[in-house]
Amino acid sequence: MAETVESPKLTGNMFLFESPELMNKETHSKLGFQAAEKNFSYCAKARAIPITVSEIMIAMKDYPIIFLNRENPAPLAVMGIVDEVNLFVDEDGKWESDKYIPGYVRRYPFGVASEDSGERLAIVIDTAYEGLKEGGEFPLFENDEPSASTQQAIEFCKAFEQDRIATNGLGERLNQLELIQGQSAQFTPQGAEEQKTFAEYFGVDEKKLQELSDEQFLELRKAGILPLIYAMMMSMSNWRVLLQRRARRFNMTETDILNRVDN
Repeated sequence: MAETVESPKLTGNMFLFESPELMNKETHSKLGFQAAEKNFSYCAKARAIPITVSEIMIAMKDYPIIFLNRENPAPLAVMGIVDEVNLFVDEDGKWESDKYIPGYVRRYPFGVASEDSGERLAIVIDTAYEGLKEGGEFPLFENDEPSASTQQAIEFCKAFEQDRIATNGLGERLNQLELIQGQSAQFTPQGAEEQKTFAEYFGVDEKKLQELSDEQFLELRKAGILPLIYAMMMSMSNWRVLLQRRARRFNMTETDILNRVDN
């Protein structure tokens, strides 16, 4: 009797992935893609989405860019406030046409996993994705090899992973300089005398930046980090835009939203 070879197992969780599996021809040879009815419904509840260092300059036009925390200073593009609603994905599962879509979303349902040693990468696929079906129009595999469309997705994932590694270096350096600090987004309701906080986050602290030595500041400039810092700081103006966007989505006033934050 032939020995049964057990497929490698995937451990841990992946953001936005409901049923992640290591892609292989033995398990997924019959699967293919077809147009999904609600293309971005899988991230309709994503309040913030990871971005990489190469995306900061364009994402800052649409979203506040913050850090997950000081311990894991990964940059995030904020898509919603107060509750788990992505304000850029509509009820039909469509992303607003003129807004930037992060690479993490564009590569889905593909992703990357690494061995514990970190030496080799494996391609992951979310088998729960609505547009992935047995006998789909665009197969994952052809002649026991990844199809042309799958190979393009694999190359995108590899490039994204390289960008993600470079992004880790940005967070680490900002942390070393103690530039990442807890902050809050505030708004003064009409007729009120005091500001109200509607979001708390980790971001680049302008005061800490001004306190850097000339040598440290020059180092950031030479490393190409200064434009990224300024872009993240400028992106903070999008907090108010998010507040207005949520008010329109749910037919609320900005004061209604702030009251909900208090409760």
